[in-house]
Amino acid sequence: KGSMDILEGLDPEESKNLLDPCLQLMMDAVHRAGGTVSRALGDGIMALFGAPLALEDHPHRALYAALRMQETVRRHAAELHQQHDIELQIRVGVNTGEVVVGAIGNDLFMEYTPVGHAVGLAARMETLAAPGSTLVTASTYRLTEHAFRFTARGATKVKGAKEPLAVYELLGPEPSRSRLTARATYGLTPFVGRSHE
Repeated sequence: KGSMDILEGLDPEESKNLLDPCLQLMMDAVHRAGGTVSRALGDGIMALFGAPLALEDHPHRALYAALRMQETVRRHAAELHQQHDIELQIRVGVNTGEVVVGAIGNDLFMEYTPVGHAVGLAARMETLAAPGSTLVTASTYRLTEHAFRFTARGATKVKGAKEPLAVYELLGPEPSRSRLTARATYGLTPFVGRSHE
């Protein structure tokens, strides 16, 4: 958040020394949750969960990574504030959807990048998020609401979407319980053809 303001007046080497530890903390959170960093921007990253390796629980992994990012960057920011009087916060956006992933480039440059509307929606969530928060779309919310706590932020007009989208703020994980117990609160699938058993 506001990296241009933070870096104003610093030479490029000082800027790199300031931002690199923060980017590394974010990348570590992604890798720890089994994700792939597909792009590192000057002051942010783009991460994929469920690609290139399919992961059944990819939305959950993305949210655990987002929570870890916020937690570790918050601790790092407290140190920066003491040492350099700099306020550092991050915003995270998460969306779940289909993308096409491929390598783009030539002999001198190669980037592993996702393409699709789902990527744009994730970026829009990050833009809409307040500093220090994580916003998710309804598609991510529906897949993870049994395992995480959210606050509904209402329908929001988002560039690139015809209709306003339901947006949710991630608060944290639900108290520890098994997947079966969590799923049971929303109803289990009935057995078919198993009357005797």
